[in-house]
Amino acid sequence: MSSHGLLGVPDAGAFLARLTRLDPAAPVRLRSVGGRTALWAHLPWDVLVTREVAGPGPGDATVSAAELLAALAAGTEALPERRDTRWRWPLPPAASTAVESVSAEELIRLAAAAAGTLREITTGGVAGRAVGQRVVRDALLDHVALVVTPESGDPVEVSQRLVQAVARMGFLGPGGVEPVEARVRTTGSWVGISAPYGVAWRQSAHKLTVMPMTSHPKG
Repeated sequence: MSSHGLLGVPDAGAFLARLTRLDPAAPVRLRSVGGRTALWAHLPWDVLVTREVAGPGPGDATVSAAELLAALAAGTEALPERRDTRWRWPLPPAASTAVESVSAEELIRLAAAAAGTLREITTGGVAGRAVGQRVVRDALLDHVALVVTPESGDPVEVSQRLVQAVARMGFLGPGGVEPVEARVRTTGSWVGISAPYGVAWRQSAHKLTVMPMTSHPKG
């Protein structure tokens, strides 16, 4: 029986706990990288999130996030049943470029403002007219939360989808401890936010693809 190979159990558990609260049926992909393991997951609003933890991992395998979380909680070393065909998303290239730093405080403020707007509109409507929560949610997620400009090149738009991902996955760490910064990164058609406890990636809408595969993509 294969082992999950994770030594950073608290870090992996924190990632999986947040993920399963957002999507109880989510798969998680484990990829071994230089003696550590990168956990990858796809959030319900079309953002990829990842966190590296200690341990050699199983190589490259997709399992149920809930089943892996239960195994870690029980102290089990066995890898849950593989579900590789459930992984359908390409991964960003490994090399990326940092564009600009953004304070965690600013990202938390942007995330909270969007959540407050969602509550306000779904409760009171727009100009007295009722609006469906899903319509409002999708519009807010597609909103450009901030724009950063590199020293050379075009401005980079960061959508609210990415901001919500790093905030709701806990990648910015506990608030009020010390000033924390995240970095906006780009690689190819991808834009990401790299935070102290994980990274969120979003591919340009015109590049998004669905990849039904019987084995993992090589990206």
